[in-house]
Amino acid sequence: MSSQVASSSRLPSLTGMRFVAAAMVFVFHGSLEFLFRTPEIGFLYMLATSTAGFVGVSFFFVLSGFVLTYSARPGDTKGNFFRRRFAKILPNHVVTFVAAIVLLLVFRQAVDPASALANLFLLQAWVPNYDVLLSGNGVAWSLSVEALFYLSFPFLLVLVNKIRPSRLWLYAGAAVLAVLLVPLIAKLALPSAPVWPWGPASYTQIWFVYNFPVSRLFEFALGMILARIVMTGRWIGLGVKWGVALAVVGYVASLFVPFLWAFTGATIIPLALLIPAAAVADVKGRRTFFARPGMVWLGEVSFAFYLVHRLVLTYGHWAFGTEINAFGGFGGKAWSTPVALAFLVAAFAVSLLLSWGLFAWVETPFMRRFGRTPVKPLQTSPQEDVVAAVR
Repeated sequence: MSSQVASSSRLPSLTGMRFVAAAMVFVFHGSLEFLFRTPEIGFLYMLATSTAGFVGVSFFFVLSGFVLTYSARPGDTKGNFFRRRFAKILPNHVVTFVAAIVLLLVFRQAVDPASALANLFLLQAWVPNYDVLLSGNGVAWSLSVEALFYLSFPFLLVLVNKIRPSRLWLYAGAAVLAVLLVPLIAKLALPSAPVWPWGPASYTQIWFVYNFPVSRLFEFALGMILARIVMTGRWIGLGVKWGVALAVVGYVASLFVPFLWAFTGATIIPLALLIPAAAVADVKGRRTFFARPGMVWLGEVSFAFYLVHRLVLTYGHWAFGTEINAFGGFGGKAWSTPVALAFLVAAFAVSLLLSWGLFAWVETPFMRRFGRTPVKPLQTSPQEDVVAAVR
């Protein structure tokens, strides 16, 4: 098994899965636009998608640790690694940040310079303040978390590589336990008031569980350990179909578990089984739905899609007029069900078109220029090309 893993250089199923995760974030944010005039339809849509964004983000965080470890290059330097990773995320981030600021000004919304700078320099997730966290392009808070992952990775990799193969599953279990304990710590140690409108917890508790970079580091470390499990031939043999089934069960469970555990706790084990299962399927040459060319292409543009979709949803919605929604918040107007659905489909299509342009004209040129490190043939990792599968 381990020799088979070493011979593979791409994991197309994981690339395809990235778009599914990004689409889950899209439908979640779509629910926050309050598009449906019929309260019952709006409630059902919000209920069905209420944790979709959380699951999508958790998938990305575990995936990052997995793929970065699987694709680690022998003899690579920290400087080269940092350059590649930030060449991947910064160009798209800067472009969408500028777009967000321009759109705020066009729609005559206030722009706080300090919050905007925190967003631009990817520091916003460290600040337990809603206005700072979602300033500029709100979804970029997850890049603030990823920045910690990238800065920590070379040091964590040394530690993870020291784990004896026979103990890898024990450490994976410890990482899962840590993820499950974070909400408990938040509940016991952090103030529970004032209660956040979206659920029975304070904003500080939600920030600590969902946005605080150190809390999310456990998911990243879990992905790293899972990669070593696959690479050392310790995978349990679970197939992709079973992995998907478990992920669906975990998602349904996330709709009913205590609120703070809905962010990561309910789905961390299913995701931890699905990602290695897909990787092993690719290594063994088993065709999966996610490895189809169309899905792989969608996965390749998924990072750009993630960064543009909320801007399209929010400002596209506002472009048709604004009003105070049912929850007392400022936003776009509500419509009949057919019109609301049509808007969601149109926003999805526009987001995909813009993400293709961002991928083709910004992300790819910068990666070609700054994201490749010339290495001697004897230093080339057999998993080198797998870097393309991580966001």
